[in-house]
Amino acid sequence: MPRQPEGPPPPPVVARVRVRFAKRGRLRFLSHRDVARAFERGLRRAEVPMAYSAGFNPHPRISWVGAAPTGAASEAEYVEFALSAPAEPERLRSALDASLPPGLDVLRVVPAGGAALAERINASRWLVRLPSVAEPALRDAVAEFLRRDSVEVERATKDGRRRFDVRPAVILADCRAGNDTCAILDLVVRHTTPAVRPDDVLTALDVVAGLRPSAPPEPIRLEQGRLLEDGTLADPLAPDRNDAGRLVG
Repeated sequence: MPRQPEGPPPPPVVARVRVRFAKRGRLRFLSHRDVARAFERGLRRAEVPMAYSAGFNPHPRISWVGAAPTGAASEAEYVEFALSAPAEPERLRSALDASLPPGLDVLRVVPAGGAALAERINASRWLVRLPSVAEPALRDAVAEFLRRDSVEVERATKDGRRRFDVRPAVILADCRAGNDTCAILDLVVRHTTPAVRPDDVLTALDVVAGLRPSAPPEPIRLEQGRLLEDGTLADPLAPDRNDAGRLVG
């Protein structure tokens, strides 16, 4: 017979909250694991009444959705927490934001309700700054990419190198001139398996047009949400926002 854990069971879940946060500046180089650890420390410092799993190694009940890749900044990262006691969303947001390192910035906290958060997110909008790339060269490369029905790239994964088609995931690709000698790539990318990241799209531009930035690209995710017919994204927290000011629980 398996030995039962000693001590009382963990408090029940009384509510869930959904959080939008940003990953900015140098903290864009944090891995998802580093971000998760920073949040767990921040939650303890902020004394957020977290609900915990049962068993021999209880852990806070946290659900992550669509984390940005290492090296990418983001204004639209999402996570959901299960709480063991009531909490006022704005106070929770302020306390958690103060307990996280600058660059992990909590933007909004709302009560969770309705459909699962993951069901409300199936695409991302990205801006990618390309220092040293002229806008006409980027525009020509994007036009050639959009003319193709298929553009395969190769990426190293934990299971070895994998080849996959980037083109079907890219819903929108546009470009404009930035400051100095910098072009900016605007992307809307559907979430797929494997996930198509901004660096995969840049690899595809190299494949179709030989575009190779001489300086590291600077990607930032502006939005995540459900893709609408006009190519825009629905705010995944909008259905919960009407309840954002009330006591959670």
